[in-house]
Amino acid sequence: MSIDTMNTLLVTAGRNKKFGHGSVNTVIQRASSLVFDSVAAKKHATANRAKGELFYGRRGTLTHFSLQDAMVELEGGAGCALYPCGAAAVANSILSFVSAGDHILMTGAAYEPSQDFCKIILTDMNVATTFYDPMIGEEIAALIQPNTKVVFLESPSSVTMEVQDIPAMVKAIRRVNPEIVIMIDNTWAAGVLFKALDHDIDISIQAGTKYIVGHSDAMLGTAVSNSRCWDRLRERSYLMGQMVDADTAYVAARGLRTMGVRLKQHHESSVKIANWLSERPEVLRVNHPALPSCKGHEFFMRDFSGSNGLFSFILNRRLSDTELAEYLDNFHHFSMAYSWGGYESLILANQPEELNAIRPAGDVDFEGTLIRLHIGLENPEDLIQDLVDGFHRIG
Repeated sequence: MSIDTMNTLLVTAGRNKKFGHGSVNTVIQRASSLVFDSVAAKKHATANRAKGELFYGRRGTLTHFSLQDAMVELEGGAGCALYPCGAAAVANSILSFVSAGDHILMTGAAYEPSQDFCKIILTDMNVATTFYDPMIGEEIAALIQPNTKVVFLESPSSVTMEVQDIPAMVKAIRRVNPEIVIMIDNTWAAGVLFKALDHDIDISIQAGTKYIVGHSDAMLGTAVSNSRCWDRLRERSYLMGQMVDADTAYVAARGLRTMGVRLKQHHESSVKIANWLSERPEVLRVNHPALPSCKGHEFFMRDFSGSNGLFSFILNRRLSDTELAEYLDNFHHFSMAYSWGGYESLILANQPEELNAIRPAGDVDFEGTLIRLHIGLENPEDLIQDLVDGFHRIG
């Protein structure tokens, strides 16, 4: 489904009349205690507390239920768990399905905090992790062990942007052990550019901080699950105290209404700038999934309905620390900041040795400095001029 086709659903999803009480947007219902009118009402709420009945603030209010319903509609799941950030969504989704003595497979090019969670927290819990090459494809089957409980995907990869052959990987995993829980960090696709659950993935995870919220002013994690895993994910996450406040849920639901038009602009501007960068003599390679130079481009063209504003490019040489500071410190439109997905353009850099330190499944295949961009909603010609000036600063 294209993002244009998705626009109507983005506007209408989760906007049930019971959540709006006559207003266009869902009400903001802030509550810890929710009052029962009778013993019978309390019993009813208790029996249906996992089915959208008001029970206790940590289970959610009308504001949360509206956002959860919207995410289920958009991603095609059985339920949606909410978390205070994307890292919490990753960690608690994994924790819901592993115990001491288990084993998981994690892509070796995942978001660095996801890797650190495996290396530190899971190791302390006696859960083993094998990191795999994101381009492994169907050969992932050879890494599955008798105690493998979770396979974690992320496509495109963090920073280096490899696109995984997900259908081949899922088919191979299911052939070896259909009970394995397959999860994906689906943040780059905002849950709509790649419909994970349609590809037999069990849980689609997002840092809603990015494109769902869209304005760099709130943090959120979501995990949309199929029916097979939903009850366990919901109850385990609840027992681990995972929740978000009503105001954040409201801001996220509001962000959904404009996400389609924002994504379309991010896509158009980033492709234009990526193509421009691919012609620059300073650039060795552009890692934009929509360009043939990106690893897994053919899988992107087959499986995704569009792209966004996040990609990276590699300079044809390694900048010195002084050169890198001169380069990064003097942009006018690109700001240095972690995260992405807001309306503003961002820039960060990684040296090859820094990336090697967070690539447990293999070394990077380049020696130049990597620059990661998030292309925001500014005029792309202004952003190109900013990049031209940056190249002039490094000769």
